[in-house]
Amino acid sequence: MRNTLKEYRQDLPLWSIPMLYVCVTVVCAFVLPRLEYAYLAAFSHSMSVSSALATLSGIASGMLALTGIVFALAFVMVQFSAVAYSPRLVAWFGRDPMLFHSLGLFTATFLYAIATLAWTDRGGNGKVPLFSVLLVTVLLIASMIVFARLVSRLSELQIGNVLHFVGQKGREVIRVMFPLLDTAAGIASQSWNDAAVQARQRPVTQTLRYSGEPWTVARFDINALVQQARATDAVIVMECAVGDALTEDTVLLRVYGGRPLPEAALRQAIEVARERTFEQDPKYPLRLLVDIAIKALSPAINDPTTAVQAIDQIEDLLRRLGRRALDAGCVSDEQGAIRLVFPTPTWEDYLTLAFDEIRQYGADSVQVMRRLRSAVLGLADSVTDGERKELVQRYLQHLNLAVEHSDLDAEDRLMALQEDRQGLGLSRRQAETSIRAVPLPGADSPSS
Repeated sequence: MRNTLKEYRQDLPLWSIPMLYVCVTVVCAFVLPRLEYAYLAAFSHSMSVSSALATLSGIASGMLALTGIVFALAFVMVQFSAVAYSPRLVAWFGRDPMLFHSLGLFTATFLYAIATLAWTDRGGNGKVPLFSVLLVTVLLIASMIVFARLVSRLSELQIGNVLHFVGQKGREVIRVMFPLLDTAAGIASQSWNDAAVQARQRPVTQTLRYSGEPWTVARFDINALVQQARATDAVIVMECAVGDALTEDTVLLRVYGGRPLPEAALRQAIEVARERTFEQDPKYPLRLLVDIAIKALSPAINDPTTAVQAIDQIEDLLRRLGRRALDAGCVSDEQGAIRLVFPTPTWEDYLTLAFDEIRQYGADSVQVMRRLRSAVLGLADSVTDGERKELVQRYLQHLNLAVEHSDLDAEDRLMALQEDRQGLGLSRRQAETSIRAVPLPGADSPSS
């Protein structure tokens, strides 16, 4: 069956913003000058006709030039960010509504200035329409304000602002998706894997497969899926996760128990997009931060300080995840019966995603290894769950082994085994027991 999955939509399509400005301006350009000419002809501007024509012509031509300059600059900056940071960030910066509002306002100023030109000295009456000129002036001032705001927004492409933007998106999705461990919802959460095993004990009544071009799962309409399963006393087990790429004949879900559900409704509850989105996907902000860090560590860029800044945001996200109930993939109905099960990452999955590639690409950077060690030790202090704390301690040993087998000399390895939240900002002596976890050849005792 042909794919009819729902396409992910965030808001009003951005291309419609400048089109709305154009449509409103065209209507106003046809209506307002005629009303002014018919009922307010007694009011006219005191400037001469030649001065008014020159001013309006300058505004109209200037707005076209300004539009070209502004958007050429904006797209160059976005392209630079794609090369320096991550190509997956281009879509987010390129979809900034401020860009489209700017385009719409600049175009509106241009069009209404042209319309006012047509009604200046109408029929040789030697008059300059007062209210139309004032409206063009207001639009020009508004355009300059938006231009200033747009230039200030370009500063958001600085590395610190980019990292904060990605980190903030991650903090939002963590807050929405995962309850705190010390809350009732967090304590009562059930592993999605265990729930899936229980559901599979019932007979399979329906299997839904994907057909079409490759897309990415953007989000699930959880309420719709739960209500559909509840209507037939079934359990829906999602075989794909948010962020997964869907290819031909991929199994989307299986229905256990009850009776087959309307296929069209099931497909409409799965939203897909060309690229991954932040919604319902806490792995994606971590993925972007890791991309920025490992790109900074590439030989072409060689900027370990940027990698350290990325680790700052990564550590914050992991500390928040460490205090949350991560088994959010089991959803019950009003009576407490599980109706929907979908895959969610484990704590170990998050640790691997956040640190493995940075550890691999930054193994020969003392600055990066010191910051990584500080992040892992910070997690060990903040995580309260025993199993998670054990995984963090195990990862610390893995980090020690990475330092031992790196190309650093013995003295640099001792330096790399010191924790430092700034990478190479403070001279610190790590706890003796932590450094001795990995004995170094030719080193009898730890030294800094």
